[in-house]
Amino acid sequence: MAAVELVVLDMAGTTIEDHGEVLTAFKSALEKNNIRTSEDFLLKWRGASKKQVLRQCIEEQFGMNAPDNPKRIDQAYGDFRNFLEALYAREGVRPIHGANETFSWLRSHNIRIALTTGFYRKVADMILQKVGWNSDTVEASICSDEVAMGRPAPYLIFRAMESTGITDVRRVVNIGDTTLDLLSAVNAGVLGNVGVLTGTQTILHLGKVQHTHIIPSVAELPELLEKDFK
Repeated sequence: MAAVELVVLDMAGTTIEDHGEVLTAFKSALEKNNIRTSEDFLLKWRGASKKQVLRQCIEEQFGMNAPDNPKRIDQAYGDFRNFLEALYAREGVRPIHGANETFSWLRSHNIRIALTTGFYRKVADMILQKVGWNSDTVEASICSDEVAMGRPAPYLIFRAMESTGITDVRRVVNIGDTTLDLLSAVNAGVLGNVGVLTGTQTILHLGKVQHTHIIPSVAELPELLEKDFK
């Protein structure tokens, strides 16, 4: 297993069960602010910075340079955060089946673990606390508002490498459930770029992006690493 030193995993849909909380919060915030969009549009932007998604929606409706856009974005983003935090507080958070076992396997093989997410720090920490993933479970968690640009830029992966002391992208495997997850790994040039089918996007979506593997879920990751990344 010397080839892989770091595994970078997305959160919602990859390691955390996705029951539509993000989509519901987006729809609620957009409706409250009279901003039009479609479910297909929101699906396309799964994995992106949540504030960037709202910016895209608003600029599409009002124009890129509309003077009131900054105010619209801040208002919609604040509403989105309130809706999302209330949903997670009310509905709870559960790991994807097999995620904890995969983490244990990675640690037993001295592979570092980092989580990346389009969430902001407050809700990421809420999720981590609810599932009991502390520094003994994952070595780093990086949010989209902590880097210069979210996915599909590679900066979440690069920050995960920085945080865990990994300097060679050829020692990194990235795991995600969205096309933007995979695109960010393509842009980072990592060794492994693995899609999982536990999110809202299908193999038809993921298959359109360059990848090394697509597997049913994170539960199959240890077998994949043993087989193809020695």
